[in-house]
Amino acid sequence: MALQWLILTYVVAAEVAIAVILTLPYPMLVKKRIVSLVSLILQPAASIVAFAGFQLLDLYWKNEHRLMCSSEVCTATERDRYEKSIYKAQRNVVLCGAGILLYWCIFRICKYNKDLEHLEELEKRCKAE
Repeated sequence: MALQWLILTYVVAAEVAIAVILTLPYPMLVKKRIVSLVSLILQPAASIVAFAGFQLLDLYWKNEHRLMCSSEVCTATERDRYEKSIYKAQRNVVLCGAGILLYWCIFRICKYNKDLEHLEELEKRCKAE
């Protein structure tokens, strides 16, 4: 059960590293190569959106069918276990949201850089004419 969250954590950490690398100022040649490399990675990495979405659905289903421990019948250990599971679920929701948001940010950064490159080529063509 924890393996899926470990994988998602590593993917989010990798997305953070990629986003930082994309936003650092580099010479244009290096920037173009980094953007083209990340763009090649984006297509297969789109599966993270579906994976995180399914994990969010799983968390929602578990939240809806969770046993409530709010009465006086619950012992202190049961109440602690319940609160711990709530905190873990909240952490996992934030992790899924971060994975989806970071993928979208990386996609938009790459698209922005490609559009900028395309506009620079058009400008060079117009100046050449």
